[in-house]
Amino acid sequence: MDTSAVLDLLKEVAASVITPRFRSLADGEVMEKTPGDLVTVADREAEGLITTALNAAYPSAVVLGEEAYAADPRLWDRYLAADHAFTVDPVDGTKNFVHGSPDHAVMVAETRGGATVRAWIWQPVHEVAWVAEHGAGTWRDGVRIHREPLADGVPPRGVTSIWAMRGEPLDDLPAPTASWRCCGVDYPRLIEGATDYLLFSHSHAWDHAPGALLLREAGGEVGFADGTAYEPRIRTPRLVAAADAATLRAVRRRLPS
Repeated sequence: MDTSAVLDLLKEVAASVITPRFRSLADGEVMEKTPGDLVTVADREAEGLITTALNAAYPSAVVLGEEAYAADPRLWDRYLAADHAFTVDPVDGTKNFVHGSPDHAVMVAETRGGATVRAWIWQPVHEVAWVAEHGAGTWRDGVRIHREPLADGVPPRGVTSIWAMRGEPLDDLPAPTASWRCCGVDYPRLIEGATDYLLFSHSHAWDHAPGALLLREAGGEVGFADGTAYEPRIRTPRLVAAADAATLRAVRRRLPS
């Protein structure tokens, strides 16, 4: 499937099984995978449709879906061993979706040899599409987007999904505020300039592989707090995404141990 065909797939799936349920979820259509971790029938149906289409187009690729992994964690080992793979997050920001917030997204990333080569984010309520290909830039609704680095001496503004860090200054940097609670919105907002860095507690591939490629192709950088560069097959906690490499280093230096 070419890049536009995958984006069309995400739009079609969202239109058929996600958006019709937005602010219309019926009793019994919202469940908990674990306490506080929500899943809906829209998540499961969307992932099934996307996975089926990707499997048909790429029979030898491993498709790592968030909900498939929740049902069978052994899928992670297959993903690690795969030379060609896809990650699927059918409704990123499920809690937002359940609570009626438009800040949710459908996300897919393609990896080869463990490196992300293509990424897609479709925000169905905002009707905004983000696409990136390795070496070919980041595109929002068909327009190439570049994130400018911070000017020297400007303190970076940050947001985080880590509750304990919200409102807590990072040494001499302003305190990070709450993120949009959806990687499919957080990364695009960073690229657009609404914030200068993001702090995450977890690094699940389906959450971060798409946005990390989008950000890097737009001029930003992503890495773990321990100094390791981000890769989808690494699950180290505490991930930092930043407008540029200098901001990434500055935030890393100030993170509590």
